[in-house]
Amino acid sequence: MLLAASLGFAIIAQVRQTSLQGLENLREDELVRIFADVDQDGDRLGDEVRDLQSSLDRLKSRSTSEEEAQRAAQERVDALGILAGTAPAKGPGILLRIDDPDGKVTQSIILDAIQELRDAGAEAIQVGDARVVATTWFADIEGGDGISVSGSVVRPPYVIRAIGDSNALAGSMQIPGGVTATVRRVGASADVQIRDELAVDALLSVTAPQYARPVPTATP
Repeated sequence: MLLAASLGFAIIAQVRQTSLQGLENLREDELVRIFADVDQDGDRLGDEVRDLQSSLDRLKSRSTSEEEAQRAAQERVDALGILAGTAPAKGPGILLRIDDPDGKVTQSIILDAIQELRDAGAEAIQVGDARVVATTWFADIEGGDGISVSGSVVRPPYVIRAIGDSNALAGSMQIPGGVTATVRRVGASADVQIRDELAVDALLSVTAPQYARPVPTATP
């Protein structure tokens, strides 16, 4: 822009200088040369403006590409956070409530429910206040008063939240001989509620791997 402004000032200065000399005192060939120079400088100014505009367009395009890359990276981080259980999630899904007054529901029944939900496409699951991820383990508590979810004690009623296709998730709980049927067979009760939106907000802390290291990306 500075160069364009300089060219503009040069044209104005040239015209003013010509005015001072008096156009009426100049020969025709001199007038033609002066105005040709002015036209040439005007063309140069136009070229500079177009070049600057082209540079600006490239900068805007680069900025847009960088913003898109940052947005894609953030979406990837968010998705990985949900899968790893380090980020909260919300969306449509189901709420499964299992009432077990006699302590007959074991960890294997809860694990069957989790596996059925995963098979039905659940993207985030929570049992009580415990987040469920790929490495989650379940164990019975002595005396039948609850279960252990990766070391966190969860007691009845067991409330399982799962985000995904709500109809598919609900159907997976109610298939003949499935989870709800097993729960009722041991004397407990199960209730499946479809929700347009629910939250899975129990979080896990990030644990750094002890042995594994990332493989450096090969540069072309």
